[in-house]
Amino acid sequence: MTNVSYHISNLLEKMTSTDKDFRFMATNDLMMELQKDSIKLDEDSEKKVVKMLLKLLEDKNGEVQNLAVKWLGGMLYTFHSSILNCLLPQLRSPRLAVRKRAIIALGYLVLTCNGNIFSELMEHLLAELKRNESTSTTRTYIQCIAGISRQAGHRTGEYLEKIIPLVVRYCNVEDDELREYCFQAFESFVRRCPKEIGPHIPSVMGLCLKYITYDPNYNYDNEEEEEEEEMMETENGEDEEQESDDEYSDDDDISWKVRRSAAKCLEAIVSTRHDLLQDFYKTLSPVLIGRFKEREENVKADIFCAYIALLKQTLPIQSWLHASDAGGKEEIPLTMLQNQVPNIIRALHKQLKEKSIKSRQGCFSLLTELANVLPGCLADHIPALMPGIIFSLTDKSSSSNMRIDTLSFLHVLLCNHQPEVFHPHIKALLPPIVSCIGDPFYKITSEALLVTQQLVKVIRPLDKSCTFDVKPFVKDLFSGTLKRLKAADIDQEVKERAISCMGQIVCNLGDHLSGDLPPTLKIFLERLKNEITRLTTVKALTLIASSPLKIDLRPILGEGFPILASFLRKNQRALKLSTLTALDILIKNYSDSLKPAMVESVLTELPALISENDLHVSQVAIVFLTTLAKVYPSSLSKISGSVLSELFQLVHSPLLQGGALNAIIDFFQALVITKTANMGYAELMKQLTSPIYSSPGGASVTLHKQAYYSVAKCVAALSSACPKEATRVASQFIQDVKNPKSSAAVKMLAFLSLAEMGRTMNLSAQKELKTVILEAFASPSEEVKSAASYALGNISAGNLKEYLPFMLKEIGSQPKRQYLLLHSLKEVISSSPADGLKPYVEDIWALLFNHCECTEEGTRNVVAECLGKLALVNPSQLLPRLKKQLSSGSPHARSTVVTAIKFTISDQPQPIDVLLKGCIGDFLKTLQDPDLNVRRVALAMFNSAAHNKPSLIRDMLNTILPHLYNETKIRRELIREVEMGPFKHTVDDGLDVRKAAFECMYSLLESCLDRLDIYEYLNHVEDGLKDHYDIRMLTFIMLARLSTLCPNAVLQRLERLIEPLRATCSTKVKAGSVKQEFEKQDELKRSAMRAVAALLTIPEVEKSPVMTEFASQIRANPEMASLYESIQKDSASLPTTESMDMN
Repeated sequence: MTNVSYHISNLLEKMTSTDKDFRFMATNDLMMELQKDSIKLDEDSEKKVVKMLLKLLEDKNGEVQNLAVKWLGGMLYTFHSSILNCLLPQLRSPRLAVRKRAIIALGYLVLTCNGNIFSELMEHLLAELKRNESTSTTRTYIQCIAGISRQAGHRTGEYLEKIIPLVVRYCNVEDDELREYCFQAFESFVRRCPKEIGPHIPSVMGLCLKYITYDPNYNYDNEEEEEEEEMMETENGEDEEQESDDEYSDDDDISWKVRRSAAKCLEAIVSTRHDLLQDFYKTLSPVLIGRFKEREENVKADIFCAYIALLKQTLPIQSWLHASDAGGKEEIPLTMLQNQVPNIIRALHKQLKEKSIKSRQGCFSLLTELANVLPGCLADHIPALMPGIIFSLTDKSSSSNMRIDTLSFLHVLLCNHQPEVFHPHIKALLPPIVSCIGDPFYKITSEALLVTQQLVKVIRPLDKSCTFDVKPFVKDLFSGTLKRLKAADIDQEVKERAISCMGQIVCNLGDHLSGDLPPTLKIFLERLKNEITRLTTVKALTLIASSPLKIDLRPILGEGFPILASFLRKNQRALKLSTLTALDILIKNYSDSLKPAMVESVLTELPALISENDLHVSQVAIVFLTTLAKVYPSSLSKISGSVLSELFQLVHSPLLQGGALNAIIDFFQALVITKTANMGYAELMKQLTSPIYSSPGGASVTLHKQAYYSVAKCVAALSSACPKEATRVASQFIQDVKNPKSSAAVKMLAFLSLAEMGRTMNLSAQKELKTVILEAFASPSEEVKSAASYALGNISAGNLKEYLPFMLKEIGSQPKRQYLLLHSLKEVISSSPADGLKPYVEDIWALLFNHCECTEEGTRNVVAECLGKLALVNPSQLLPRLKKQLSSGSPHARSTVVTAIKFTISDQPQPIDVLLKGCIGDFLKTLQDPDLNVRRVALAMFNSAAHNKPSLIRDMLNTILPHLYNETKIRRELIREVEMGPFKHTVDDGLDVRKAAFECMYSLLESCLDRLDIYEYLNHVEDGLKDHYDIRMLTFIMLARLSTLCPNAVLQRLERLIEPLRATCSTKVKAGSVKQEFEKQDELKRSAMRAVAALLTIPEVEKSPVMTEFASQIRANPEMASLYESIQKDSASLPTTESMDMN
């Protein structure tokens, strides 16, 4: 024994060594020693070991630290069983405090204990519950189960089948405290075991609805009779109610606890089961509305919370997806809610004048949510609500929060309803709002100014004629706001809102201000000079300048214009953009009041704003220039060469596209019409095309391909503005193409320009055009071929009668040029109106079907795109023909048809949608096609539907998902070995299909989350985390997205998800690997670490031992720690969560 203690003290001494290796080895040896059964430590040694262990937890070296954590964990693990045996008897202790602490301790134990100990604990609790010795212990056991479920819901799930019937049984025992604990247990099951509780939701909901009305000591009948007698209450009636309240007071009554826990449980059900929304409106909503009369304040607050949760679930999803793809299903709950609005108001309007502030705040929160979910639904009830709103604003006993809540409800109300409904109430409503503007508490002032701004729009809407007389109210509104606008020593938010509010007053009521207007504008000028308020003031001036009342801004234009010009050089993007918008409006509406010097001060600032570094600022600056060219053409001669040179540089940039390109096109057209010296057609054309013409004859293309398209669009725009020049230029381009000395770049530009010109003007006068294009199809340059094909397509779209029959004849007779000609045909179908194409549909269709079995995949894809876009011309006739082709024996033909359907789906509503919805199921059957390629294109088509128009597939997911999930599995039979010289290389033919399947899964997350069984979904994500590089990258992004969308489900699966992430983060690349392998691995690690960072944002993730251990491993490993930190920095600089467009 002495020998052992000597050995151990020796090891303890080494554990304090300065050498980290010594510390590590000594700790490791000590662990080994203590695991031997023969060793028993005396008390003194035990203390020393534990002390040392705790010291090592703070060791500077990560590896030593990790070892200490592992050892401590191991020591505790061995004691789990004895901890459990020690805690269980305490649950029967006569002292309640001891029982509560035992429950808390068990909650911590279940986080880390192994499966056997957990099942021993659960079996014990179930046995005790069945025995039901006394109500007191039963309460404790139910509390204990609820506590365990809150801490370890993912483990409790499998025992729910046995637990639920017992808890349901105890709900019916006459003991209010026991019932409360039962409902708390139900609530924790609903939130923590959502999948397993599913089948029991109806019975739990039934119990909640029964007990939420459980109030045995109070009779509500009197009130109901009273309400029927008179809708509007009298003061007298209120007093009577108060008396009856006191009469029934009962200190021993704890039935309110049962009602409160039932309400909380209902809130949990409503928040987690969006799929049952219609049932909630049938059964739950009327009961909750009936309980708004609850007498206990705390219970009433929870009933309001439950109803607000229901409204939040009903809120239509605001996204680009659903805006263009509103399925009819969304409408049903909204209609049901609309029918219940009168009952809600009847239950609430009385309470808005109650003394209780908490009740009134609850009412306003609920009404605010209601107005947001169903804009306009309160229009008929404004007379019932107004007295309550005015009461809360003027009542002396109201707290400041009460006023703020009332004002924010009023703001939502004013925003979401038609102005007319408020007009009868303005006289009563205005004085309390104006007095709130003068309130000493800045938050009330700020909220009141927001309401006033909206109220100004309501009393005099500028977008429609209105008979309401605003005169009597202008003075109050103006003077109340002016007081706040003048004050310099107030809160920043109040300053900004006072400026916005006054801007709105001047914009809508400026004609009633007469003498007050110039001094007010002078204040705006002062605010414009102040760095803190300048942005808000610029926006307010934009509003005033765009007012149809033509407000006289001359008093401030002279001084204001140079200030605005100076803002354009400030390093604040929002200020630049707002200033450009303001200047644009001023030039449009006040050009006669501007002096040339003012405009020049702005023009000198513009060159710096036009660059490819910020296309949006460039676009807004160019829109301003266009306005200038139209409204104030005399100023154009002052446009310095630098503005134009920046513009041409932008046209030649590879980044130019979309809005900025369209803005440049508009500007060139506006500029060339003004006939300003040195900016005529010829000069502009020369500067546009000179970089291409000046490149040496044989040199390759100097500009990026995108720049040629941009130049061509500008050339076409200039030509359409100067039609006299157009014919000459078109002939010049044809000569350029014929000239053998022309470089590929010149030919490419010529074809692209002819394409853009041909789209809008008739080029049939150019007799050589067809020959020239067909000859170019044999050009050695791919770029020239592609440009010629694009030209033929666009010229044909501009003149179908002349060119389309010629094109179809060529496609039939020229097999070698087919690919290019089909591309031309695609351009025709894409850019021609449906009516123009109708006479040719049959010929085109027949021609395309001849090519849909082509062995060349590129050709098949073009044919498919043509077929799909052609089907949009006459869907009722052409869609059934595509469907018929599905039974074709050739897999090539089937894949073409399925791809064609992909091209009929767009994110905009179209006539074909109804027909597609009826038959897309037939096309999706190809997910079971024996041919691998057909399955791949079927997945691409499904992905397009899920991404652009989810309503097509939402109702079929039950049948489609099994086939989709089937494609995520690795198929051994598709993996083959290829010999490459001395090396063997494995090729996985199933990879593309798997990748397509995972991409579909990602799209479903965004559009059909409520239709997925998220646990089944997670099983496949888990498989993907161990798959090929590409698929792992995809699943890491999916995991990050899932962490935000359904954190609870991810939390339950953490143990299985962390391992693959840990493996990826700690992989080492072999020393001799190629550079790409290192880069690939780095990218993979970054992506995995992003997923880890997302997982760490899940609420309560710290309760997971696996995650905590992994997080400490990351911190201890320098490489992982620095990677994690860099990801944190990246995400801090990005405003939105990482998302991925799969289309």
